[in-house]
Amino acid sequence: MAESWATLGVDLHLEPTGSGLRRGLTDALREAVRTGRLAPGTRLPSSRTLAADLGIARNTVADAYADLVAEGWLTARQGSGTRVGDRTVVPPPGAAPHRREHHRPTYDLTPGTPDLASFPRTEWLKAARRALTAAPNSALGYGDPRGRPELRTALAGYLSRARGVRADPERIVVCAGFKQALDILGRILRAGGARTVAVESYGLDVHWNRLTSAGLHTEPLPFDELGTDTGQLKDEAAVLLTPAHQFPMGVPLHPDRRSAVVEWARRTGGLVLEDDYDGEFRYDRQPVGALQGLDPDRVVHLGTASKSLAPGLRLAWAVLPPALAEEAAAAKGDVDTCGVLDQLTLAEFITSGAYDRHVRAARLRYRRRRDALVAALAEHAPDVHATGIAAGLHAVLRLPPGTEKTVVQAANWQGLALHGLSFFRHRAAGIEPLDALVVGYGTPPDHAWAGALDALCRVLP
Repeated sequence: MAESWATLGVDLHLEPTGSGLRRGLTDALREAVRTGRLAPGTRLPSSRTLAADLGIARNTVADAYADLVAEGWLTARQGSGTRVGDRTVVPPPGAAPHRREHHRPTYDLTPGTPDLASFPRTEWLKAARRALTAAPNSALGYGDPRGRPELRTALAGYLSRARGVRADPERIVVCAGFKQALDILGRILRAGGARTVAVESYGLDVHWNRLTSAGLHTEPLPFDELGTDTGQLKDEAAVLLTPAHQFPMGVPLHPDRRSAVVEWARRTGGLVLEDDYDGEFRYDRQPVGALQGLDPDRVVHLGTASKSLAPGLRLAWAVLPPALAEEAAAAKGDVDTCGVLDQLTLAEFITSGAYDRHVRAARLRYRRRRDALVAALAEHAPDVHATGIAAGLHAVLRLPPGTEKTVVQAANWQGLALHGLSFFRHRAAGIEPLDALVVGYGTPPDHAWAGALDALCRVLP
């Protein structure tokens, strides 16, 4: 029995035009190669397969292929089939030019990314295999917008045990990254009549911009050696904080100010958005407990797997007050927007204990890097002091006044990617500017860390 046409070769979309099938097909193939729609090296369907797909004679396709081989657009070798030749691609008229790739730095010390080379691939694959084997068929359909119940249950147990969060699976919404969680909360706040959200004087503009995109104004709070001054909160609808390890300054929120922000929320009906940034990576003592444990009805706990595992997983979570859980699920949409297989794998990764083992191993590795950074500064740049190093994946290096811009520029010339503290300062912050570098020691792989340190020390004053 002859094979069905549907089982043969690869799909190729062509629309032959012009007079004559052979000429029309030849012109369509030539244009697809010329404009880059068929990339160099692409293997084309056999003449028999393409003829069956187009409903034309096989000899017509073979003749068109032969013409283009003769012109150099295609190549044909015994055993290798017919492939697109290696030619310069000419973009079609009106097409946007390709962007030039930015020169990649030799070393990347920008904060916010873990060592991606240390992702636990073997354990993750084992967890994925177990999770997929055990998953019901229904798990592969359109799911609950809150996320898979297996992951929400695993997160509730882990966050309660490791971070002191009072979590219930029914009050957890799994999101496609921290930014989506902020988008959802911003829309909820704006729909409820909110106008202003208080933020920290130092932080990430991408987070502030998310709130702004929701129609909210961001108002920075004062900052000092005790952290963000929550006593300055007034009639804002909410406040976004990183209480466990302020980003980027690196200090935990003082206990008095933790209490003050919760009291403010209770008194005014405001909402505290707790970004649990670096909450799991504390080196010198037990991690600071989550603020949400003080009042689960007024604090939204926001976490992510981006630092502990990898940002490419696009998995984050929000532990919400009961009154907001349904609103957040509705704001997220009718179906789950996060990959089901990754959710199931993370749930298995947590419940099997692999997540705890990975975090502990990562904590030791990053602590060694931090210690090496401090030692290198003491030897090569004794006038530069590292602060905010009790936790997290970055350090703040205080510089002599007026030197930040010069040092950052020198670093760029040395192929060293890093940011000055001013990069993270809210444009409306009313605090005295500080000259400093924010050095992320999580990003470089282990084999590159010594070289990155050497390059850093060369540009320090």
